[in-house]
Amino acid sequence: MSDDVLFSVNQNGAAAIVLNRPKALNSLTYDMVRLIGEKLNEWETDQNVSIVVIKGAGPKGLCAGGDIKALYEARSSKQALQDAERFFETEYEVDMAVHRFSKPIIACLDGIVMGGGVGLTYGASHRIVTERTKWAMPEMNIGFFPDVGAAYFLNKAPGRLGRYLGLTASVIHAADVLYINGADAYMESGALERLLQAVEQTDWRLASVEEKLDQLIRESKTEPSQESTLARDQQAIDRHFKYDKLEEILQSLESEGSTFSSNVKKTMLSKSPFSLKITLKQLADGRQKTLEECFATDLVLAKNFLKHNDFFEGVRSVLIDRDQSPNYKYRNVSDVTDEAVDRFFQPSESVRF
Repeated sequence: MSDDVLFSVNQNGAAAIVLNRPKALNSLTYDMVRLIGEKLNEWETDQNVSIVVIKGAGPKGLCAGGDIKALYEARSSKQALQDAERFFETEYEVDMAVHRFSKPIIACLDGIVMGGGVGLTYGASHRIVTERTKWAMPEMNIGFFPDVGAAYFLNKAPGRLGRYLGLTASVIHAADVLYINGADAYMESGALERLLQAVEQTDWRLASVEEKLDQLIRESKTEPSQESTLARDQQAIDRHFKYDKLEEILQSLESEGSTFSSNVKKTMLSKSPFSLKITLKQLADGRQKTLEECFATDLVLAKNFLKHNDFFEGVRSVLIDRDQSPNYKYRNVSDVTDEAVDRFFQPSESVRF
């Protein structure tokens, strides 16, 4: 079994999943998500498991997302492409398994929690943020799209904040994660460590699990010292991001002329125009979809991006050569037609890009 993810169950009924690639910010590989899925399936019916903890090894955080450098190899051969597709299929299945898991899962959103790390833990029953939390759906930075069910859960944020976060790839902190319904409780990182010790030491076989866990969290949680910046900016964000056409969002941002709107527009125009348009449609459509439907759409889009040059160019510029100068096929928003966007939501077997 791989050491990249560690599993344990103690004599008190507390199980743990530890993402164990600290040098890679615990980014997820195919083997990691496969093993997590197998273990969750096993633990679902294991009477010796009452509660599960998901956390990351090392000082920097839970998980920076999927191992994108590995996915970059998808263009090198047919086998590599199939491996990349298999990663997304398995990852989404495991994310769904977390949502459906019948026992409490404590997700430690301490430090960096991004992309696939968000997807892995969003469905957990008890998501805890700390003063160190840095949460984001950063896929727009590499010419991709916010996947792992984001079209479902970003739409659970108040107003149009989900669209804003998806299209700008903004990094947010604890108060904002709570505000968008991305977490359930805040506590200082030291208090989180003490909570996890209490979870290990509690005999869950003799306890009323939900009541005892709620009590432990209640005794440990506090309020973030910083206020939510998204709450402060929500009125402006809702005004600009209410449109379903990217051009209208950009025009709205430009027409206001404030420092905030100018910075947001500049941020968006630094992203792949193709990814922006795909993501806006994905998020707009997701408002009417179930979680399962959102994951099904994600799989279609992910497989299509694996055959699209702008994704590989985005990864090259940010993660491989690190020159931050992507040479995208679609350079301007106006270059991306509605027909091209609509076609991208069709299974790749019947579409060429």
